[in-house]
Amino acid sequence: MGKFEIKKDKAGEFRFNLKSSNGQVILSSEGYKAKSSCMDGIESVRKNSQNDSNFDRKNADGNYRFNLKSTNSQIIGTSESYTTAAARDNGVESVKSNAPNATVEDNS
Repeated sequence: MGKFEIKKDKAGEFRFNLKSSNGQVILSSEGYKAKSSCMDGIESVRKNSQNDSNFDRKNADGNYRFNLKSTNSQIIGTSESYTTAAARDNGVESVKSNAPNATVEDNS
């Protein structure tokens, strides 16, 4: 089972990473000033990750990525860089399967 890890960055903002069951980061958030906003972001990932049209797949100079967007088109998470489109698409599927039931680990 996957998990969301919350951390505080050097600027004092809260961020989360969604990790797959093997511990690999599959989605990272923007910075949030308040922990409650970060938690809202996690809930948005859980909800929006179940709709394939919310994933914006990118290819720039051989770097494959995706963004997960909310229904109002705001980016709520960004993937790591992948070397192939197939690996990126596997990342999308991993977010879909891990996000809904992922636990939350607060390391802030």
